Amino acid sequence: MVTATALEAELLELAGSVPDPELPVLTLQELGVVRAVRLRGTDTVEVDLTPTYTGCPAVEAMSTDIERVLREHGMREITVRTVLTPAWSTDDLTAEGRRKLREFGIAPPRERRETGPVALALGPTRTLADPPDTDPVRCPHCGSSDTELLSRFSSTACKALRRCLGCREPFDHFKEL
Repeated sequence: MVTATALEAELLELAGSVPDPELPVLTLQELGVVRAVRLRGTDTVEVDLTPTYTGCPAVEAMSTDIERVLREHGMREITVRTVLTPAWSTDDLTAEGRRKLREFGIAPPRERRETGPVALALGPTRTLADPPDTDPVRCPHCGSSDTELLSRFSSTACKALRRCLGCREPFDHFKEL
């Protein structure tokens, strides 16, 4: 394992400070998609970016924004590589990112208790019918765990649309991956 230089660490922080184009309340660092920065000369840098899912339409915008920020800090040549392995998962969201999602009105993904593939279970949409070993999806407005799934897709493919049966407010839920 190669240790990052102080400049690489600074550039990683700068690249990570870019707001996510679909969820501007989060930075790319909080989302966990900027994986590495490597210097390839005095003013040449390579950035590894892992999208939240293969085919994510925001990758181009993220790459452009990272290039702009790094150019503003003296880098002349910037290459943003899309890296699919290891795949991004909601475990990569930081605690700060989860807090910001909740405050923005989006239920953050539930914490995973196991590693490996995520089991897919089709059935009732009410949160209370979820398997007993999963935490309920809580309403980001009132905190109620009595919520239902309205649509498996919302404004973006990585979110689902839910409704709270307590306060009756609809909300996005960042799906677990």
